[in-house]
Amino acid sequence: MPAPRTHEPPDAPPQDAASDVVRWAAFSCVLVPVVLVGYGGSLAGATGAALGLVAVTGVCRLLLRQSERGAARLLAEQNNGHRGRHGRTGVGAHRGTRQSADSAPLD
Repeated sequence: MPAPRTHEPPDAPPQDAASDVVRWAAFSCVLVPVVLVGYGGSLAGATGAALGLVAVTGVCRLLLRQSERGAARLLAEQNNGHRGRHGRTGVGAHRGTRQSADSAPLD
């Protein structure tokens, strides 16, 4: 039985959901003022709406990217296996060698 068809070619990069949201928001930043003017709104009002949408879109884009970075960092931490407070693996992982009282030089 053949594999089910998908909308993406097999060698296509994975889609970025945040980029899709930002693209649709940018489209809205253009579409809303055109519709406002088309339905008799003032040019100043349409410009104000466009500027407001651009500001909101920019802030949302920053928050989405920050959230993605945090999720990636959390996933990387979980995959690496947290090794403790200072990132050491155990007693033998120290840089220097430990000397017992028996091996210390006598004066």
